[in-house]
Order: sequence, then C-alpha cells, then structure tokens
Amino acid sequence: MFHIFPTTHSINPENKMNKSTHFGFATIAETEKAERVAKVFTSVASKYDVMNDLMSVGLHRLWKRFAIQISGVREGERVLDVAGGSGDLSRQFAQRVGNSGQVLLTDINNAMLRVGRDRLIDNGLIMPAVQCDAENLPFPSNYFNCVSIAFGLRNVTHKDVALREMQRVLKPGGRLLVLEFSKVWKPLEPMYDAYSFKLLPKLGELIAKDAGSYRYLAESIRMHPSQEELKRMMEEAGLSRVEYFNLNAGIVALHKGYKI
Repeated sequence: MFHIFPTTHSINPENKMNKSTHFGFATIAETEKAERVAKVFTSVASKYDVMNDLMSVGLHRLWKRFAIQISGVREGERVLDVAGGSGDLSRQFAQRVGNSGQVLLTDINNAMLRVGRDRLIDNGLIMPAVQCDAENLPFPSNYFNCVSIAFGLRNVTHKDVALREMQRVLKPGGRLLVLEFSKVWKPLEPMYDAYSFKLLPKLGELIAKDAGSYRYLAESIRMHPSQEELKRMMEEAGLSRVEYFNLNAGIVALHKGYKI
C-alpha cells in the first residue's frame, strides 16, 4: 500500500509557469517534462537495477554506500529518500535508524516505486512508500533528520523548487544529500562522451529494449548543473555549510548541506 501524508503548505504557482525547459538536449514546454520523464522510467523500471550495474560496472553501489556513510544518520532518526527508485538507499538507511527510527521511500513514478517497495519487502523491510512530486512534498516542515535524493534531481523540472522543498522538511541541524552524475574531469570527456552516446544506448536497446530512454539519460547528465552550480543552488535554497565530494573523477558528485 502507498501512503499519502497531509500537507498544509502550497507551492507558488508562478514557479511552474516558465515556458520551456530541457528534456535531454531538446527544449520542450515545461508542462511536458514530467510526463516524458514518467514514460522513460516506466519503460526502464523492470531493468533499472540490471542496467545500473552494467552502466557503472557496479560502482553505483559504492557511490550509494559512500553517501550513507557521509549522511551521519544514527539510530532513531527520520530519513526521507526522495526519488528513491528501487530502494537501495532506503534499505541501507533502515539498517542505520533501526526499529526506533523511520525511513520513507518516495518516487513520483508508480512503476519505480513498486519496484522499490517490492524489493524492500523481499528484504524483510516494511516501510511507507509514498508516490509524490519532489517539488511538492506532502510532509510537514522541520520533520526529517536527513533527506536524500540520488540520481533523481536532474529529472526534476524545477530543481530550485525541489531543493527548497527538501530544505523545508528538514529539521534544524538536518542534512540534505544530493548524489548525482556531474561534470567529469575534462581530459576524460572524449572517452566519457563516447561511452555515453554510443555504448550506453546500445546497452539500453540490448537489455531494456529501449535505446531512446538511455540516450535521454545520457543527455540529461550533460544538462545537469556543475558541482559549483549545484552548490550555489543549494545555498540559495537555504542550506548552509554546503560541500561536495567528487567520485571517480567527477563522474558522480555527492553534495551535502545543513539546515541551520
């Protein structure tokens, strides 16, 4: 069963009235992006974990483990896993918070959320699974000790709105973690581009029967803010002491900020 938490706040509709945004390299109407992203993840949901292992040669597991270590999450704390997909982080957070804590798995995509919920159940973990938009989180302010979003922020239409929402639901002293593909070390760009735009779509076609979705995912990485740009966005969203860690020459970066 999926859960919905009541909320009394609202998002300023002006934030959602910009005319265009990016969908990979394409420029589209903002009102179209959520639906297009939903189609991508509905298409790849059943093969998501297999493709993650293939695409990263298993490194995504180390990146997520590092995020858990950096989170500082302790027993008894409340954690929100935004765009949690197949539940990798939720599972590890649950081990940290123990029976006295709480972890909530969320995703805007129903197919991905079901994959994550079922995987958690298979691991003996029963926790709320909430289908919701990162730009309008249905949770009270000052509620969570830690909020994480892993490989999801680049798919959000209004990243600034989502960052403010995640800051809002954090308790004072709480931490926001953003794990995301980022700007690779420049000498590696030609090799990384060849992998992203030639090999990756072929893997998507072979394994997930969907080359187009993986071409979009490669393009979305290139359109995502750089390490310094994302740091500035987090600070503008009200987070303090923002720092980031480059992993594997900047292929991935982990950003961490605090709510004061």
